Amino acid sequence: MAIEGYNVNKFHGPTKRFCRTMDLKNDPALITEYVNRHGRENSCPEIREEIRSAGILEMEIYIWGNRLFMIVETPIDLDWDAAMNKLSTLPRQQERENLMSVFQQCNEGDTASEKWKMMERIFHLYE
Repeated sequence: MAIEGYNVNKFHGPTKRFCRTMDLKNDPALITEYVNRHGRENSCPEIREEIRSAGILEMEIYIWGNRLFMIVETPIDLDWDAAMNKLSTLPRQQERENLMSVFQQCNEGDTASEKWKMMERIFHLYE
């Protein structure tokens, strides 16, 4: 499969990016089901709206084997901890977290912020 890159949305004004990682259980059937549940046709519109209501402009999840990599783009002034606290209280979010925990290497009841580990940027080409 040839990878040609992915389009990136442009937003009005400056943004910042958070990169996070998490591992799935190393079970091919579970990984396939997790990927399927994140497909456009299977994703819940209410969850997308709740994510946006927390201040997130864009969220992308990539997979390699059982390792997930998530990029979150936000307004420059977003307070990450406040946004994650808000997200964890929204009606469908914890339900979704509990449903997805079957596939993830995490503790039952963990919030998204507890599951996804923040990555540290160690290189960039920016001037």
